[in-house]
Parts: sequence; structure tokens; C-alpha cells
Amino acid sequence: METTQPTATDRTEVAAGQRLTVRVPGTSANLGPGYDSLGLALSIYDTLTVETLSSGELEFELSGEGAETLPRDSSHLVVRAIDLALDRLGFQRNGLKIIAENVNPHGRGLGSSASAVVAAVTAANAMVPDEARQDRDWILQLTSEIEGHPDNVAPAIFGGLALSWQDSEQYSSTRADVAASVVPVVAVPDFELSTETARGLLPASVGHHAAAMNSGRAALLVHALTSKPELLLPGTEDYLHQSYRAEAMRPSANLISSLRSAGFAAVVSGAGPTVMVLANGEAEAAAVTAHIDAFTSANTPDVAWRVMTLAVDVEGARVEVHRR
Repeated sequence: METTQPTATDRTEVAAGQRLTVRVPGTSANLGPGYDSLGLALSIYDTLTVETLSSGELEFELSGEGAETLPRDSSHLVVRAIDLALDRLGFQRNGLKIIAENVNPHGRGLGSSASAVVAAVTAANAMVPDEARQDRDWILQLTSEIEGHPDNVAPAIFGGLALSWQDSEQYSSTRADVAASVVPVVAVPDFELSTETARGLLPASVGHHAAAMNSGRAALLVHALTSKPELLLPGTEDYLHQSYRAEAMRPSANLISSLRSAGFAAVVSGAGPTVMVLANGEAEAAAVTAHIDAFTSANTPDVAWRVMTLAVDVEGARVEVHRR
């Protein structure tokens, strides 16, 4: 239990005695060619419950993913994001009780840090009075600022397929509905890869031909995801980042190569090392799962894989205020 030190500020304290829960989907960014611009919300959820206290204390209960390693004090990403959001809103907290239930694997490319940031900022926004509360575009701005890019936070906020872009310091995103037949299948290995490490493997520039090829595939991917899933395989072809990162996640790269050779639209999920396949229908999803099981058993016996058939989340972050 940590005691919050008082600071000299003219900020208004949020009311004590509030209790709310935020549920946020996991996400997969890039989706192949949509580097730093496309993201998909997935039906794997982290839950954050926050209660405002008058005691000045910080109580933190954490279960699930990261429970053995993550801090339970003001250095935790959730607490830092809550404090920043309240400051931007013109408020400050006194004490907090936080209960974090983490299901999304950490360091695997499924947007766990983005989910945490979105949950925290959404919770902070719900703590302040109605007249001070902001809309989801404000949440997008702040969470993108914290994360450095909007590709994961946007689908976590809005659900569905998020198409995001940046103009100077302004972040924007629009949501598209994914075709009902699209079924995401993820294969999560038992090793991690940090986003910083993965980004560090990328070249400073790419050739004009590669850029042109990639832009065509990214455009095709949006069409495939929303209207024509039979084009998912060519639509997920990437020319910007996956090949450069392959050596840092060789088991994942080999699995992707095998899946694509078999006709399945496999990509690196975010910065990896999770592999995601965008299957066209439940039958194809079952075939994907069987292919993953057979390939990994024969070729990656030293890596444990967690395979999940998910759905596209269509709601995004949702907050429930518990009335007393």
C-alpha cells in the first residue's frame, strides 16, 4: 500500500467514493502492410476496476498476465496514465483502489500496453464531473501521445477496424466494419519481443518500389477486410517491416511462411512475436488451427504456443459506473 504525497496544486480533487469498471479489447496492429496505421480490435479483454478513496492511499490488486512482474505502485503504467489524464482534465486524485484483471499476454504484439493506457484514461475521464468529461476523440489524442502512435489505441477505443493517421501533433482515426466471415486466429509463443527491439531492426528508409507495392497491398487489405475476404492473402502481403524483424522471432517467421504457403493470410501481430491469421470463415479457421498444431509440433518443439480463435470486437472500450 502506497501513500500519495500531497503536492502544491490548484487542481480540484475528484470525488471520493466513485467506483467504475473499464473493459478494453486487445488489438493487433499493422495487419501486414498497414504499418502504424491499421489496427483490429480482438475479443480478448483486460478489465480495470477503479475506486476513488479519500485516504490518500494507493491500493493495487493485480491478477493474470504480468501479475508476477508488474509493479503495484505509482510507477505502474495505469497509475501514471490516470494521473496524466486527470491533470489534463484539470483534476487530481487523492487515493485510489485499483483492481486489474489481465488476460491479454504481455510483450506478444497484442496491444497490452495500449489496452492499459486506454483503460486508465477512460477511467480518469469517467471520474470527473459531466461538464469536464471529454469525448472518445480526446481519449484518442492523449492515449496516442502516451503510446507514440494510434494504431493500437484506436481499435481499443472504437472497436472494429481502425484506420489511423497523424498530422503533426494531431492524431485521427476512422472506424470500418469488418466482414462477418473474418475470423482472427492467433498463435502466441512463450517468448516475448519488445516493441522497442522490433522497431530498432527496421531500416531508416525503404525504396520507392517497396513503398509503392506496400501502399497497394494496404489499400487492398481494407477492401478485403470489409468487403471481399477472399482477397485477404494478397491483401496482407507486407514490404515494409516483417522481413527485417524475422530473425528476432524466427519461430514466428517460419510459421507465417508455412501458413502463407498453404494459402492462409498470416501476419505478425503488431511488433510480434504473435502470429495472426485472418481466416475467411469458421471452416478455414479450423484448418488454420490444425495447420498451426501440425507445423509447431514438428518444427518448434522447444516453443510452447497458445492458439486462440477469436472474434473481431465491435464495441471498443466500455465503462460501467457502479452506483452506490
